[in-house]
Formats: sequence, C-alpha cells, structure tokens
Amino acid sequence: MNVGECYIGWAVDEDVRKRGGSGGLVVATLAAALEKGLVEKVLVLKKHSTYDAEPVLTSDPEEVLASAGSLHAVPAALSKKIPYGVKVAAVGKPCDIRGMYQMALRQQFNLDDTYLIGLNCGGTLPPVPTRQMIRVMYGIDPDEVVHEEIAKGNLIFTTRDGQEHAKKIDELEEAGFGRRESCRYCIVKIPTNADLACGNWGVPKDKLGAATFVEVCTEKGVQLLTTAVDAGYVQVEPASDKSKEIRKKVEKAMLDLSAKWRERIFVPIENRLEFYREALRHCILCNACKEVCPVCACGEDSKCTTMPSSLETHNHEFYHLIRFLHIMDSCVACGMCTDVCPAEIKVSTLQARYSLPFQEEKGYVAGMKLEKPPFFEVE
Repeated sequence: MNVGECYIGWAVDEDVRKRGGSGGLVVATLAAALEKGLVEKVLVLKKHSTYDAEPVLTSDPEEVLASAGSLHAVPAALSKKIPYGVKVAAVGKPCDIRGMYQMALRQQFNLDDTYLIGLNCGGTLPPVPTRQMIRVMYGIDPDEVVHEEIAKGNLIFTTRDGQEHAKKIDELEEAGFGRRESCRYCIVKIPTNADLACGNWGVPKDKLGAATFVEVCTEKGVQLLTTAVDAGYVQVEPASDKSKEIRKKVEKAMLDLSAKWRERIFVPIENRLEFYREALRHCILCNACKEVCPVCACGEDSKCTTMPSSLETHNHEFYHLIRFLHIMDSCVACGMCTDVCPAEIKVSTLQARYSLPFQEEKGYVAGMKLEKPPFFEVE
C-alpha cells in the first residue's frame, strides 16, 4: 500500500457495514487505529438523534463503532477539541481539515500527532430548516429518515422502509432550502489534505451504499488503512481506472455548480459602506462567530474585541471589519459563523466577500498545505 493509491473498501463487520455511511469503512478504520494503539483517542460524533450530534473524544473502540451513521453535528472547530500532545484520529469535512491546517500554521494544533480522515463533501444541511424541507418538499416525516446523500445533482433521503426520496438540488435551493449558503460556493470538494480522502464518489454501482472510495494521501494514511486491514476491521480492493474517472467527473460537476452559485451570490455592490452597515445592523456583539471560528487563534485580548472603544456607537461594525481583514487570508468559508449567529446575519458570506477575491488573486487556497499565507510574505 502506497501514497497516491486508491481503493474501494468496506467494514468487515456486517452491523457496522449496514449502519455506517457507504459501508462503514471510516468508523471501522478509526476503531482499528484505537484498538491497535496507533492513536490514544478518536474524535467521533456522539449521536443524540438523526439531526443532532456533538464531537467527543473517546478511547473506547465500541463508542467509535457506535457513532456509525451520524448525519449532522453542532457547529464546532474540531481542532479546538483535540488536546496537544495526544495522538488522535479524527474525521472531518474538507473545511474542518482546512481549519486544522490553519491552526497548525499558528502553532495552535499539532498535525504530526493527528491522523485525519477527510470526507468528500458536496455540501451540508442545516438541521432545523432540513426537517422543514423534508416535510414541505418531500412530503415525508423527517423522523423516518435514516440516511442522506448527494448524488448526480440530487439530494436523496432514505427512510426506514428502505425507500429513496430524491429531488434536484437546484429545485430545492430555488425554493429556499438545500445546502448551507457557504457550501454552495465552496471550492474544495475532495479533502486531499487529509491522510485518507474518503467518500462514495467513484464507488461501482454494484457496491453503491455498501463501500467507500479511499485515496491514500500521506504516509499516515498508509498506516491508518494498513492497520485497519491487518486488524481485520476493513477489506479493500484496488479502485479501477473507471472508478477514478467517475470520481473526478463528480468533483468537476460539483465545482461547476459552485462557480455558478458564486456568480449569483457575489454580485457587485454599489455603496459598500451602506451595504455592510445594513447587513450588520442587528449584530449584538455576542462574539459567537469568533468563538466557533476554526481559524481564529486569538485569545480574549484579540484586536477585534479590544480595539473598538466603549464610547463608539458603531462597535459592531469595527468588530466585524477587523475580523474581515484579519482572517481574509485564512478563512476557509466553513459557514459556522453564520450557523451560530443569533441575529441570523450571513457572516460567512460577508467574510467571503473579502476572503475569496484576496485568496484567488494570490492563487492561494487556505488550509490545503502547511505554507505561509501570501499576506505575510515580504519581498
């Protein structure tokens, strides 16, 4: 097994294979890493309901296996859940992994001690609006849903009776539902910055839903997958050229869709000052967007919270303006700042108006490599 190789794999345990997404390979690999001492702890989602789960650290392989099938999680910066000096395996979306890289660049996170399994991502769904969408657009009870996925431009829900219910993403998003806004213009769909990049894109038809496409991206990825196979937790076979080609086509289709949404969302603004003042006028300065931010390495004495004067009547505008400028080189557009805003301000998209053009101009995608952002270069 070598870096760069691709496999189709699944959990050997039948129960894990059935409960886990795409054959349960990810949770089986995490459990094997823990069982065989490759890591001391694993960061998993502790499931409270179909639409509610929280990231927790565990050293119990059974708890890892029990996490199979989690669909949603509360917004959380995963790097801030992992203690320094402890060998941990974690799973995350591309934006989660990118946030960890940004924190590592600021010496706030140890990538060397962390084994990362990244999941392909066409976009995620906010739990509360999703329940409403399932009722209104699909005509089914959201509590009957046991699985969800995005495939061939469709958002598909599987109910307890085994039936699949599919609708076009375009149709759902035109109706005001669907993926988070930041997911619609996201530019990283396959997390090749993780040690293993996993997902169902490229899985052959006869194994769809029962297996995972795995790309081995690093030597730590080789260790993860080899450990899982040798321990008898996972079975793999080489991915065919056709599977690799299909995976690339799906990625391209998702990136093309992102480009369309980007043109639609980021229209030119005539009066920038008034635009931002109006967009931020309901801010209550709760700092929730800063607390959840996966790339914010500042403590309580950060510039955004200490520089605005208590005598100033536009504190909230200064707070956001400082943040917009401060993280424009490192923002990964995860959208969690929008998720947690009690005033329902689209903070992530406002931030992206600064971050995306800047990073694009510099040819830089934040969080993909351990390299200094171009903003800090001095010629």
